[in-house]
Amino acid sequence: MKKINVALADDHILLRNGLASLIRSLEDYNVLFEANNGKDFIAKLDPELLPDIVLMDINMPLMDGFETTSWLKQNHPDIMVLALSMYDNEQSIIRMLKCGAKGYILKDIEPIEFRSALDALVKKGYYYSELVTGKLIHAVNSIVDSDQNLKRLVTLNERELEFLKLACTEMTHKEIADKMFLSARTIDGYRDDLFEKLHLKTRVGLVMYALKNGIVQL
Repeated sequence: MKKINVALADDHILLRNGLASLIRSLEDYNVLFEANNGKDFIAKLDPELLPDIVLMDINMPLMDGFETTSWLKQNHPDIMVLALSMYDNEQSIIRMLKCGAKGYILKDIEPIEFRSALDALVKKGYYYSELVTGKLIHAVNSIVDSDQNLKRLVTLNERELEFLKLACTEMTHKEIADKMFLSARTIDGYRDDLFEKLHLKTRVGLVMYALKNGIVQL
């Protein structure tokens, strides 16, 4: 059976070496190369032997994970990016998903979950950690599989759609309010109405709904 080639881009050498050793211990996976940052990663890419998966640190010098993931999406869309981060803040998750990442994990996860993340990418094409997004992402994915037609029947008015699209950016709620010429309280009302109407609980859930229903594009 052909091994899955994995590349690593992370400026923390000790952590990167540890991940590389862990990957090498998995019989189905192979470490293709390691890179210190996005520029180093791109320089090491061989068009004749591309990685199947890239473990992408978000915070790197010279060229960070966001920019490198966007570059991959444009130039090698078949390569799956698994984002690595120390933090589970919503803005990083939203931004990496928009850049094209197929998964997002924390650097302190257990080896067994790390293996599960790799396997999920290979089998399903995506992996969303429960630690990062809670039970919401699983619920959204289940809706897409089992209740997709019903979700499409939900009708959003023009202002709700405008708010939803802006919620998929890095703008704060105050910035969204200013952009829509509305008060912060009114914006909170739009958010809460969408939560109730779409059966969601967080901004990440709104972004996933917008992505999966073609309201915004990665």
